[in-house]
Amino acid sequence: MAVTQQLARIPAEYLTSCQQSVGESPDGDPHWDPPSTDILDLDWAPTLLERVCELGGLDDVHLNALRQSTEGDTAIDLGFLNTHPHAIGPFGHAPTALSAAQVARVSELLWQIDFPALLAALPTDEREAASLIGDGADRIVGGPRKYLLGHFNALREFYGDASQRHLLLVLWWD
Repeated sequence: MAVTQQLARIPAEYLTSCQQSVGESPDGDPHWDPPSTDILDLDWAPTLLERVCELGGLDDVHLNALRQSTEGDTAIDLGFLNTHPHAIGPFGHAPTALSAAQVARVSELLWQIDFPALLAALPTDEREAASLIGDGADRIVGGPRKYLLGHFNALREFYGDASQRHLLLVLWWD
């Protein structure tokens, strides 16, 4: 099983309910189970997306928004979601989250990024582009461009929907 980046868009009340479930459940189960339609699996794309943005010369404000979209923030305490045996992110970093206000700001900035232009700044040869991106981009079937454009668009749309619905996002590796 591969470990991949997961994002869930949820109402704040759902997170509160999970926290209450931990205290009420005899085994500390938070009953974390957001609807599958509100979960996005970014696979291994986060590092590669960031690398393309760096190579394309994306400004710091937008690059930081991209990082925040895949790394989250530790201001919201999610320790109750990271407790064995019910940890939602048993691999990698502890789960993080973004508040609804942070989601709105990140979404706004993601929609301002011209990702096709950043991809166009890469060498036209797929193998050369993959080599420049690094981090296993050379092993992406069909080349990195289509894979990364698809994941960037999915990320941007996921944040856009979460922003419109005033949801927060929880991020973890699973």
